[in-house]
Amino acid sequence: MSRKSAIGFDRARQVLAQEAARIIVEQGVQDYRVAKRKAAERLGMSERGVLPNNTEIERAVSAHLELFGRDRHADALRTLRRAALSAMELLAPFAPRLVGPVLHGTAAAHSPVNLHVFADTFEQVAMRLDEQRVSYRLYERRLKSRRDRAETFGGLRFLHQETPVEATVFPLNGVRQAPISPIDGKPMRRADARAVRDLLAES
Repeated sequence: MSRKSAIGFDRARQVLAQEAARIIVEQGVQDYRVAKRKAAERLGMSERGVLPNNTEIERAVSAHLELFGRDRHADALRTLRRAALSAMELLAPFAPRLVGPVLHGTAAAHSPVNLHVFADTFEQVAMRLDEQRVSYRLYERRLKSRRDRAETFGGLRFLHQETPVEATVFPLNGVRQAPISPIDGKPMRRADARAVRDLLAES
């Protein structure tokens, strides 16, 4: 590939990443793969060989949020983190951990709060929400526990302080090993309630 072609290729990836970031922020699309495909379709670009990786998308999301409405984003992030902390207090018996965009600071106004909770059985978490009269819907999420192995985990989706919360349930020993992040291929960063309080204090 010539230097000129390489520059054009890199520019195409950058443009696609920026458009995918806009779609994620403005349309509330959570799946980076879906956002990339929608961006390629909108820009009339081929998906083959040009699609940016998830780390590039996350950087583009951060840049978009910084460029468009920095103060508004900071306020929205504080609101989401407060809702996350309150939901963690609700699910305190299950050692909740905050993960995903609300923790990383890349959450848009539409973003749900993503929690990992840990219990002997899925039913224990559901019973806790029932006791608190919280309506919820069930979902399943497939996550990589190692690079060569994926597992399916059940979760509960509910509204808390008008914020969507997704609590994925892991076995008790799951607290020791975080699943692999689809963004960078490393173990997911997790934060307990104290760490979330520190984030709020810093902001």
